[in-house]
Amino acid sequence: MTIRVVLADDQPLVRSGLRVLIADQPDLEVVGEAADGTEAVRLAREIRPDVVVMDIRMPGVDGIEATGRIMADPGPTRVLVLTTFDEDDHVYGALRAGASGFAVKDMALDDILGAIRVVAAGDALIAPGVTRRLIADFVKHRAPGTRRPHRPVEGITEREREVLVLVGRGRTNSEIAEELFISVATTKSHVARLFTKLGARDRVHLVITAYEMGLVAPPG
Repeated sequence: MTIRVVLADDQPLVRSGLRVLIADQPDLEVVGEAADGTEAVRLAREIRPDVVVMDIRMPGVDGIEATGRIMADPGPTRVLVLTTFDEDDHVYGALRAGASGFAVKDMALDDILGAIRVVAAGDALIAPGVTRRLIADFVKHRAPGTRRPHRPVEGITEREREVLVLVGRGRTNSEIAEELFISVATTKSHVARLFTKLGARDRVHLVITAYEMGLVAPPG
């Protein structure tokens, strides 16, 4: 199945480079390009791609606001945010808006392609070391008035709790299955139940929940 991608970046050279890169992949297809957030939202609503690769800094409607508008609409589209290491504050905004993953602009090209596939599948985190650090800081340094004590661990089984801890540590389904001595299919079933029980959109938000419940300690 081909993963349909919209590229949203105000720099034509960035879009062109990504388009050429994706064109060589048999499982990926660029179905639209946007130079600002307004156009990205329009394309997401009209084309309903699998993934929008979203730059944060764009004129007019930026990537954070565009992500929020896209995620407010029911549908299959997920957002992969393009970021740099000095944009943590912007990434926190993207998390709140519902972004499913993050790609660092200086990542290897193959890693960016992998990030698109991972977000499309909803199966793992992007660049776990980077993403977990950002999520840990996001939870620890919420805006004033939004911080809250650890959520109680209620409504999930002990096995689901074990799976949630490992998801919070950035493990993939295969890694969780190996560590808990269960099948990948069983792992996926546990993760699916966690989505439903905890009201999480995807694995990024399961990780946030794991931090909020105090099940995973922020990396020190």
